[in-house]
Amino acid sequence: MARKKASRAATDAAATTAVVMVLYITESGPNSVQAIANIEAICEEHLKDNFRLEIVDVLQYPRRALTDGVVVTPSLAKLSPLPAATVVGNLSDTRAVLRALGIRG
Repeated sequence: MARKKASRAATDAAATTAVVMVLYITESGPNSVQAIANIEAICEEHLKDNFRLEIVDVLQYPRRALTDGVVVTPSLAKLSPLPAATVVGNLSDTRAVLRALGIRG
């Protein structure tokens, strides 16, 4: 019986682990605008309020992009939970984004 409780507790903990992401964009470029809309829709549908999304404009913060190793925009980096993952492009391939985020869709 202790196993069931531990299993349930592990499932509850996993369900409450927030997904932390950074979306690197370039100002109001069409692909960046589309990537923002796509990730917001994915988060609303699949993550509810269980995520943290930071949007970084690489034209405003070029050193941040360099430090983080970003060479292509738009680019989504999932930082946690591990494993980390990156998706490049306008994020229109929902399946690829969900797979990178570790979500079954």
